[in-house]
Amino acid sequence: MTKDTRVRDAEETIETESETVDDERHVCPECGGNLASDEAHAETVCTDCGLVVEADAIDRGPEWRAFDAGEKDEKSRVGAPTTNMMHDKGLSTTIGWQNRDAYGKTLSSTQRQKMQRLRTWDERFRTRNSRERNLKQALGEIDRMASALGLPDDVRETASVIYRRALDEDLLPGRSIEAIATASLYAAARQVGTPRSLDEFAEVTRVDEMEFKRAYRYVVRELSLEVQPADPESYVGRFASDLGLSEEAEHRARELLRTAKSTALHSGKNPVGLAAAAVYAAGLLTNEKVTQAEVGEVADVSEVTIRNRYQELLEADGAAGATA
Repeated sequence: MTKDTRVRDAEETIETESETVDDERHVCPECGGNLASDEAHAETVCTDCGLVVEADAIDRGPEWRAFDAGEKDEKSRVGAPTTNMMHDKGLSTTIGWQNRDAYGKTLSSTQRQKMQRLRTWDERFRTRNSRERNLKQALGEIDRMASALGLPDDVRETASVIYRRALDEDLLPGRSIEAIATASLYAAARQVGTPRSLDEFAEVTRVDEMEFKRAYRYVVRELSLEVQPADPESYVGRFASDLGLSEEAEHRARELLRTAKSTALHSGKNPVGLAAAAVYAAGLLTNEKVTQAEVGEVADVSEVTIRNRYQELLEADGAAGATA
Protein backbone atom coordinates (compact mmCIF):
# COMPACT_ATOMS: atom_id res chain seq x y z
CA MET A 1 0.00 0.00 0.00
CA THR A 2 1.45 3.34 -1.02
CA LYS A 3 1.70 6.43 1.18
CA ASP A 4 -0.95 8.32 -0.81
CA THR A 5 -3.40 5.42 -0.42
CA ARG A 6 -2.88 5.32 3.35
CA VAL A 7 -3.45 9.07 3.63
CA ARG A 8 -6.62 8.87 1.53
CA ASP A 9 -8.01 6.01 3.64
CA ALA A 10 -7.29 7.95 6.85
CA GLU A 11 -9.10 11.01 5.53
CA GLU A 12 -12.14 8.90 4.53
CA THR A 13 -12.21 7.32 8.00
CA ILE A 14 -12.15 10.76 9.68
CA GLU A 15 -14.96 12.05 7.45
CA THR A 16 -17.08 8.95 8.18
CA GLU A 17 -16.58 9.33 11.94
CA SER A 18 -17.47 13.04 11.86
CA GLU A 19 -20.64 12.32 9.86
CA THR A 20 -21.59 9.64 12.39
CA VAL A 21 -21.12 12.09 15.27
CA ASP A 22 -23.23 14.73 13.48
CA ASP A 23 -25.99 12.17 12.88
CA GLU A 24 -25.97 11.19 16.56
CA ARG A 25 -26.32 14.84 17.59
CA HIS A 26 -29.48 15.25 15.50
CA VAL A 27 -31.10 11.90 16.43
CA CYS A 28 -32.99 11.12 19.65
CA PRO A 29 -31.07 8.51 21.72
CA GLU A 30 -34.38 7.10 22.99
CA CYS A 31 -36.51 6.58 19.89
CA GLY A 32 -34.30 7.68 17.00
CA GLY A 33 -36.54 10.63 16.16
CA ASN A 34 -35.49 14.09 15.03
CA LEU A 35 -34.27 16.70 17.52
CA ALA A 36 -35.34 20.35 17.53
CA SER A 37 -33.98 23.36 19.43
CA ASP A 38 -36.46 25.23 21.63
CA GLU A 39 -34.74 28.60 21.98
CA ALA A 40 -37.48 30.03 24.20
CA HIS A 41 -36.81 27.42 26.90
CA ALA A 42 -33.10 26.82 26.07
CA GLU A 43 -33.75 23.11 25.46
CA THR A 44 -33.19 20.48 22.76
CA VAL A 45 -36.28 18.26 22.47
CA CYS A 46 -37.22 15.18 20.45
CA THR A 47 -40.14 15.99 18.17
CA ASP A 48 -41.48 12.39 18.33
CA CYS A 49 -41.32 11.28 21.97
CA GLY A 50 -40.75 14.65 23.67
CA LEU A 51 -37.53 13.62 25.40
CA VAL A 52 -35.48 16.60 26.60
CA VAL A 53 -31.99 15.75 25.40
CA GLU A 54 -30.28 19.00 26.49
CA ALA A 55 -31.38 21.66 28.99
CA ASP A 56 -30.05 25.09 29.99
CA ALA A 57 -28.31 25.61 26.65
CA ILE A 58 -26.03 28.62 26.40
CA ASP A 59 -27.32 31.40 24.16
CA ARG A 60 -24.27 32.73 22.37
CA GLY A 61 -26.16 35.53 20.57
CA PRO A 62 -26.46 39.16 21.66
CA GLU A 63 -28.69 40.19 24.54
CA TRP A 64 -30.35 42.90 22.41
CA ARG A 65 -32.83 42.71 19.56
CA ALA A 66 -32.71 44.59 16.27
CA PHE A 67 -35.47 45.02 13.70
CA ASP A 68 -33.47 46.45 10.79
CA ALA A 69 -29.87 46.66 9.55
CA GLY A 70 -29.36 50.21 10.82
CA GLU A 71 -30.45 49.31 14.34
CA LYS A 72 -28.25 46.22 14.27
CA ASP A 73 -25.17 48.26 13.34
CA GLU A 74 -25.99 50.84 16.01
CA LYS A 75 -26.32 48.29 18.82
CA SER A 76 -23.39 46.10 17.80
CA ARG A 77 -20.38 46.31 20.11
CA VAL A 78 -17.68 44.56 18.12
CA GLY A 79 -15.47 47.61 17.72
CA ALA A 80 -15.54 50.98 16.05
CA PRO A 81 -16.72 51.04 12.41
CA THR A 82 -14.26 51.81 9.65
CA THR A 83 -14.15 55.43 8.62
CA ASN A 84 -12.51 57.43 5.85
CA MET A 85 -11.77 60.22 8.33
CA MET A 86 -8.65 58.36 9.53
CA HIS A 87 -5.68 57.60 7.32
CA ASP A 88 -5.78 53.89 8.25
CA LYS A 89 -9.63 53.86 8.24
CA GLY A 90 -9.59 53.19 11.98
CA LEU A 91 -8.28 49.63 11.62
CA SER A 92 -5.11 50.08 13.68
CA THR A 93 -4.75 50.42 17.43
CA THR A 94 -3.04 53.10 19.48
CA ILE A 95 -1.23 53.01 22.80
CA GLY A 96 -3.01 55.23 25.30
CA TRP A 97 -1.29 58.28 26.78
CA GLN A 98 -2.20 57.41 30.39
CA ASN A 99 0.83 56.06 32.28
CA ARG A 100 -1.22 53.53 34.23
CA ASP A 101 -1.52 49.75 34.13
CA ALA A 102 -4.68 47.64 33.80
CA TYR A 103 -5.42 48.04 37.51
CA GLY A 104 -5.14 51.84 37.42
CA LYS A 105 -1.80 51.95 39.21
CA THR A 106 0.81 54.50 38.15
CA LEU A 107 3.73 53.07 36.18
CA SER A 108 7.26 53.33 37.43
CA SER A 109 9.75 55.63 35.71
CA THR A 110 11.34 52.68 33.90
CA GLN A 111 7.98 51.49 32.62
CA ARG A 112 7.02 55.01 31.54
CA GLN A 113 10.17 55.31 29.45
CA LYS A 114 9.47 51.92 27.91
CA MET A 115 5.88 52.89 27.05
CA GLN A 116 7.05 56.16 25.53
CA ARG A 117 9.43 54.27 23.23
CA LEU A 118 6.61 51.91 22.29
CA ARG A 119 4.34 54.86 21.46
CA THR A 120 7.06 56.33 19.23
CA TRP A 121 7.50 53.07 17.33
CA ASP A 122 3.74 52.55 17.13
CA GLU A 123 3.35 56.01 15.58
CA ARG A 124 6.10 55.29 13.06
CA PHE A 125 4.56 51.97 12.03
CA ARG A 126 1.12 53.56 11.58
CA THR A 127 2.54 55.99 8.97
CA ARG A 128 5.06 53.89 7.11
CA ASN A 129 5.14 55.80 3.80
CA SER A 130 4.66 59.28 2.40
CA ARG A 131 1.06 58.60 1.29
CA GLU A 132 -0.03 57.68 4.82
CA ARG A 133 1.77 60.69 6.27
CA ASN A 134 0.07 62.91 3.67
CA LEU A 135 -3.35 61.47 4.49
CA LYS A 136 -2.81 61.81 8.23
CA GLN A 137 -1.94 65.49 7.93
CA ALA A 138 -4.74 66.29 5.47
CA LEU A 139 -7.49 64.43 7.34
CA GLY A 140 -6.42 66.06 10.58
CA GLU A 141 -6.69 69.45 8.86
CA ILE A 142 -10.16 68.58 7.53
CA ASP A 143 -11.31 67.56 11.00
CA ARG A 144 -9.93 70.77 12.53
CA MET A 145 -11.69 73.04 10.02
CA ALA A 146 -14.93 71.06 10.19
CA SER A 147 -14.96 71.41 13.98
CA ALA A 148 -14.34 75.16 13.72
CA LEU A 149 -17.19 75.53 11.21
CA GLY A 150 -19.60 73.21 13.04
CA LEU A 151 -19.96 70.78 10.14
CA PRO A 152 -21.49 67.32 10.78
CA ASP A 153 -19.79 63.94 10.37
CA ASP A 154 -21.29 63.20 6.95
CA VAL A 155 -19.59 66.30 5.55
CA ARG A 156 -16.24 65.22 7.05
CA GLU A 157 -16.66 61.71 5.64
CA THR A 158 -17.46 63.08 2.16
CA ALA A 159 -14.51 65.48 2.32
CA SER A 160 -12.19 62.61 3.26
CA VAL A 161 -13.38 60.60 0.25
CA ILE A 162 -12.84 63.58 -2.07
CA TYR A 163 -9.31 64.12 -0.74
CA ARG A 164 -8.47 60.43 -1.16
CA ARG A 165 -9.67 60.63 -4.77
CA ALA A 166 -7.49 63.70 -5.35
CA LEU A 167 -4.51 61.84 -3.89
CA ASP A 168 -5.17 58.79 -6.08
CA GLU A 169 -5.52 60.99 -9.17
CA ASP A 170 -2.13 62.61 -8.36
CA LEU A 171 -3.57 66.14 -8.09
CA LEU A 172 -1.34 67.29 -5.24
CA PRO A 173 2.01 67.98 -6.95
CA GLY A 174 2.47 71.75 -7.11
CA ARG A 175 -0.26 72.42 -4.53
CA SER A 176 -0.23 72.44 -0.76
CA ILE A 177 -1.93 69.77 1.33
CA GLU A 178 -3.88 72.44 3.23
CA ALA A 179 -5.28 73.97 0.03
CA ILE A 180 -6.58 70.65 -1.34
CA ALA A 181 -7.95 69.70 2.08
CA THR A 182 -9.83 73.01 2.33
CA ALA A 183 -11.16 72.63 -1.21
CA SER A 184 -12.33 69.08 -0.44
CA LEU A 185 -14.18 70.21 2.67
CA TYR A 186 -15.81 73.16 0.87
CA ALA A 187 -16.97 70.89 -1.97
CA ALA A 188 -18.28 68.30 0.51
CA ALA A 189 -20.27 70.95 2.41
CA ARG A 190 -21.84 72.09 -0.86
CA GLN A 191 -22.66 68.52 -1.93
CA VAL A 192 -24.21 67.46 1.39
CA GLY A 193 -26.32 70.61 1.61
CA THR A 194 -24.75 72.34 4.62
CA PRO A 195 -22.65 74.99 2.88
CA ARG A 196 -20.52 77.65 4.51
CA SER A 197 -19.48 80.88 2.85
CA LEU A 198 -16.04 81.47 1.35
CA ASP A 199 -15.35 84.10 4.00
CA GLU A 200 -16.03 81.57 6.77
CA PHE A 201 -13.62 79.10 5.17
CA ALA A 202 -11.03 81.86 4.72
CA GLU A 203 -11.10 82.45 8.48
CA VAL A 204 -10.28 78.84 9.42
CA THR A 205 -7.98 77.74 6.60
CA ARG A 206 -4.20 78.09 6.81
CA VAL A 207 -3.71 79.05 3.16
CA ASP A 208 -4.34 82.22 1.20
CA GLU A 209 -7.92 82.71 -0.01
CA MET A 210 -6.93 82.89 -3.68
CA GLU A 211 -4.90 79.69 -3.40
CA PHE A 212 -7.88 77.93 -1.80
CA LYS A 213 -10.25 79.12 -4.56
CA ARG A 214 -7.87 77.98 -7.31
CA ALA A 215 -7.51 74.59 -5.61
CA TYR A 216 -11.29 74.25 -5.35
CA ARG A 217 -11.85 74.95 -9.05
CA TYR A 218 -9.05 72.54 -9.94
CA VAL A 219 -10.40 69.70 -7.77
CA VAL A 220 -13.97 70.12 -9.05
CA ARG A 221 -12.80 70.15 -12.66
CA GLU A 222 -10.36 67.23 -12.45
CA LEU A 223 -12.61 64.96 -10.37
CA SER A 224 -15.79 65.94 -12.28
CA LEU A 225 -17.62 66.66 -9.03
CA GLU A 226 -21.30 67.50 -9.30
CA VAL A 227 -21.58 70.61 -7.14
CA GLN A 228 -24.82 72.51 -7.47
CA PRO A 229 -24.93 76.30 -6.94
CA ALA A 230 -25.43 77.17 -3.29
CA ASP A 231 -29.09 77.53 -2.35
CA PRO A 232 -29.77 80.67 -0.26
CA GLU A 233 -32.39 78.73 1.73
CA SER A 234 -29.69 76.45 3.17
CA TYR A 235 -28.28 79.44 5.12
CA VAL A 236 -31.59 80.66 6.54
CA GLY A 237 -31.90 78.16 9.39
CA ARG A 238 -28.45 78.91 10.78
CA PHE A 239 -28.85 82.69 10.54
CA ALA A 240 -32.32 82.63 12.16
CA SER A 241 -31.04 80.40 14.97
CA ASP A 242 -28.05 82.64 15.69
CA LEU A 243 -30.33 85.69 15.78
CA GLY A 244 -32.94 84.01 17.98
CA LEU A 245 -35.79 84.45 15.49
CA SER A 246 -38.99 82.42 15.66
CA GLU A 247 -40.07 79.65 13.31
CA GLU A 248 -42.58 82.04 11.78
CA ALA A 249 -39.82 84.44 10.79
CA GLU A 250 -37.70 81.62 9.40
CA HIS A 251 -40.68 80.33 7.38
CA ARG A 252 -41.33 83.85 6.05
CA ALA A 253 -37.69 84.20 5.00
CA ARG A 254 -37.89 80.95 3.07
CA GLU A 255 -41.06 82.16 1.34
CA LEU A 256 -39.30 85.35 0.26
CA LEU A 257 -36.42 83.35 -1.19
CA ARG A 258 -38.74 80.96 -3.04
CA THR A 259 -40.50 83.94 -4.59
CA ALA A 260 -37.13 85.41 -5.58
CA LYS A 261 -36.09 82.13 -7.20
CA SER A 262 -39.35 81.88 -9.12
CA THR A 263 -38.59 85.30 -10.68
CA ALA A 264 -34.86 84.47 -11.16
CA LEU A 265 -33.91 87.29 -8.81
CA HIS A 266 -31.24 85.12 -7.19
CA SER A 267 -29.34 84.63 -10.43
CA GLY A 268 -25.83 86.11 -10.26
CA LYS A 269 -26.15 87.22 -6.64
CA ASN A 270 -24.26 86.10 -3.56
CA PRO A 271 -26.48 83.47 -1.88
CA VAL A 272 -25.19 84.44 1.58
CA GLY A 273 -26.15 88.09 1.10
CA LEU A 274 -29.53 87.10 -0.30
CA ALA A 275 -30.23 84.81 2.66
CA ALA A 276 -29.16 87.52 5.13
CA ALA A 277 -31.48 90.04 3.45
CA ALA A 278 -34.37 87.55 3.54
CA VAL A 279 -33.84 86.97 7.28
CA TYR A 280 -33.76 90.72 7.92
CA ALA A 281 -36.89 91.33 5.84
CA ALA A 282 -38.70 88.43 7.53
CA GLY A 283 -37.87 89.91 10.94
CA LEU A 284 -39.49 93.19 9.92
CA LEU A 285 -42.56 91.49 8.46
CA THR A 286 -43.13 89.41 11.63
CA ASN A 287 -42.45 92.32 14.02
CA GLU A 288 -39.26 90.76 15.37
CA LYS A 289 -36.75 93.56 15.63
CA VAL A 290 -33.31 92.76 14.26
CA THR A 291 -30.88 95.36 13.00
CA GLN A 292 -28.92 95.23 9.78
CA ALA A 293 -25.73 95.31 11.83
CA GLU A 294 -26.77 92.20 13.79
CA VAL A 295 -27.68 90.28 10.64
CA GLY A 296 -24.50 91.44 8.91
CA GLU A 297 -22.36 90.25 11.81
CA VAL A 298 -23.96 86.80 11.83
CA ALA A 299 -23.86 86.39 8.04
CA ASP A 300 -20.51 88.18 7.61
CA VAL A 301 -21.87 90.52 4.91
CA SER A 302 -22.03 94.30 4.75
CA GLU A 303 -25.07 96.35 5.72
CA VAL A 304 -25.11 97.87 2.22
CA THR A 305 -25.61 94.42 0.71
CA ILE A 306 -28.47 93.68 3.10
CA ARG A 307 -30.20 97.00 2.30
CA ASN A 308 -29.95 96.48 -1.44
CA ARG A 309 -31.07 92.86 -1.42
CA TYR A 310 -33.92 93.17 1.05
CA GLN A 311 -35.52 95.97 -1.02
CA GLU A 312 -35.36 93.73 -4.08
CA LEU A 313 -36.89 90.82 -2.13
CA LEU A 314 -39.79 92.93 -0.88
CA GLU A 315 -40.45 94.32 -4.38
CA ALA A 316 -40.47 90.79 -5.85
CA ASP A 317 -42.79 89.57 -3.07
CA GLY A 318 -45.14 92.51 -3.60
CA ALA A 319 -45.20 91.95 -7.36
CA ALA A 320 -45.94 88.25 -6.84
CA GLY A 321 -48.74 89.10 -4.39
CA ALA A 322 -50.30 91.60 -6.79
CA THR A 323 -50.18 89.05 -9.62
CA ALA A 324 -51.83 86.42 -7.43
